Amino acid sequence: MLTSYGKAVISWSMSTIPTNDTICALSTPPGTGAIAIIRISGPRTYKVCEEIFHPFEKSFNFQNVKSHSIHLGSINEGDKLLDEVLISIFRAPHSYTGEDVIEISCHGSAYIQQKVLELLLRKDLRLARPGEFTLRAFLNGKFDLSQAEAVADLIASRSSSSHDLAIRQMRGGFSKKIRDLRQKLVDFSSLIELELDFGEEDVEFASRPDLKTLLENIQTEISTLLKSFSLGNVLKNGIPVAIIGKPNVGKSTILNAILNEERAIVSEFPGTTRDTVEDTIVIGGYSFRFIDTAGLRAAENKIESIGIEKTWEKMHEASVILYVFDVREDSFSDVMLALEEFKELRENKSKRFILIGNKTDKLKVLPRGFKQFVEYETVFVSGKRKENIHLIAESLLKTIQQADISNEVIISNTRHFEALQKISSALTEIFTGLTNNLSPDLLTIDIRNALYHLGVITGEITTEELLGNIFSKFCIGK
Repeated sequence: MLTSYGKAVISWSMSTIPTNDTICALSTPPGTGAIAIIRISGPRTYKVCEEIFHPFEKSFNFQNVKSHSIHLGSINEGDKLLDEVLISIFRAPHSYTGEDVIEISCHGSAYIQQKVLELLLRKDLRLARPGEFTLRAFLNGKFDLSQAEAVADLIASRSSSSHDLAIRQMRGGFSKKIRDLRQKLVDFSSLIELELDFGEEDVEFASRPDLKTLLENIQTEISTLLKSFSLGNVLKNGIPVAIIGKPNVGKSTILNAILNEERAIVSEFPGTTRDTVEDTIVIGGYSFRFIDTAGLRAAENKIESIGIEKTWEKMHEASVILYVFDVREDSFSDVMLALEEFKELRENKSKRFILIGNKTDKLKVLPRGFKQFVEYETVFVSGKRKENIHLIAESLLKTIQQADISNEVIISNTRHFEALQKISSALTEIFTGLTNNLSPDLLTIDIRNALYHLGVITGEITTEELLGNIFSKFCIGK
């Protein structure tokens, strides 16, 4: 069933779950800690808490207590004191979910957490499913669907860049862009559909050139959003960096030096790395996923052959490729000749090649072609001694800093990317229809298709299956 967000109640695909009962869940990570927070939301929130919470303030009353206030008291199980707690009061609609909400801050004992939850369940509350608090916030109009997804991204963020992306989307930057585009398309649609009402009179309410210009402007904005996905995806999930080169040039040593731990096996024997080794580190607020690969040479056995195939696979996935060479053995012309094998990848503007001259600790004279290496911005290091490793980090940061992302709307969600692709296809069909002088009734089919997918992004139009798929990926308690 399709429903319109803000105009009808949308049921969740986990269809047996009612949305008008009262739910509870642990909102802090399970286990022992200093404190734990148990969240309650729904129409019976205050009635149930009144039965288990004993305030230390004599004048305290759940009926007239102010919203956004904190109160000290105890929770008892019969005559037995379980804990002294703080409760935070949030009255509807001024709460995260839009419902009456109370958050119980108790001591972080796993036993206390369990007993408090058991008390609540005995009062006929229900344990919340993953993402159910945020689902209720969405259903109650606290934010749209793309902003709800940003909540999950914010929780999962592991670097300042992924955090900033999530914050910007949660604050509605992307949503506003989509609403603006949708309004432009609605205005366009209204003119076309008005012509349908006067079809017998052969009236045009908007010139076709003007409509084409409007469509081109919308398509340009959609294309800009689509292009931002490659950057947004790596900022969210980590920038993939493949470390490649011939066997025994020190790729694994450099990986270990960057990570500052013995992550990869290092050996003097060529072909030690048979499989890819991956690890992530945050540099300058950006997450980088380093991939140590098998040495590139003619494989001597089937296992090594598989490793080399994976190296090529990871090179195609990577945004940055570190080509490591031995400064004692390879001249500039040798390296350039070796890079010819990767000509197609080097010509790909979405990738960046960085030359890493390793084993400088064993040099007695300058490398052959030193001037050309310097002009190519080669980084000279000693992986063994961990010398100049910071220069690799500085070079990697240039990959991001070259793009001005401070004021741009950047998408990082695959679902949004796929919807925008469908919108772009629909806009192309509309433009073709205008060019071929199609009748307004045929044009409206593609216009409605584009409007549908714009609505799917923000949740103005959605399905039970879509909601279930999105919110089931959230953590319980959020």
